[in-house]
Amino acid sequence: MKNTEVVGSKFIIQTANENHFHFADTICAEMEESAKKRGTGIAKRSPVYIMEKMVEGKAIIATTDTGVWVGFCYIETWEHGKFVANSGLIVHPDFRQSGMAKAIKQKAFELSRLKYPDAKIIGITTSLPVMKINSDLGYEPVTFSELPADDAFWKGCASCVNYDVLTRTGRKHCLCTGMMYNPEEHKKTEAQPEKDTWDFLKESSLYERWMRIKQRILLRREERAKKKNAEAVLVH
Repeated sequence: MKNTEVVGSKFIIQTANENHFHFADTICAEMEESAKKRGTGIAKRSPVYIMEKMVEGKAIIATTDTGVWVGFCYIETWEHGKFVANSGLIVHPDFRQSGMAKAIKQKAFELSRLKYPDAKIIGITTSLPVMKINSDLGYEPVTFSELPADDAFWKGCASCVNYDVLTRTGRKHCLCTGMMYNPEEHKKTEAQPEKDTWDFLKESSLYERWMRIKQRILLRREERAKKKNAEAVLVH
């Protein structure tokens, strides 16, 4: 993996380092603002945490050729490197719809494979565009039971407005879809090229419909649970 890559003639995507510390406050603020607008949560991170990822060489940053911040993503690990996630993907509003999210995610994926070649790379998302990006990289949908059991992983969901849904279902269901790149499975696929793989473009309309149904069902359950709790309080 090349440490620095020039995309077109305008953008530079590279592994972040100490020279990018001054972007940490801006990155955190944009993460928080984006989560508010979407109504779902990117786990809140402090500027110090972002700087730590830069020092560790576990972050990807995109800038313009004139040094303006464009986007960011970082790597987290669980269960001693068994699982890896490319977290906190964020692109400045002025540069969205430019293909930068995909370019940054691609670079973060390459960095993850370089640092943790045997790890399963995972993610959870409600965003169909992110699912498409993940699918292009080789991720496939998985159940939540296949994701890390580590409480630290799920703590990242605590700032999401749907966190109650996750906890009430014992981490079995939520509005997000779990996705995973399993290097072992990809070795098998390479050995058996005729094996069917998940085609996101073919299935995307089905997933969009399923996500709408899942949202209605889970939120209806949530409303019933709240009503039941309110009635219990009145009885007491």
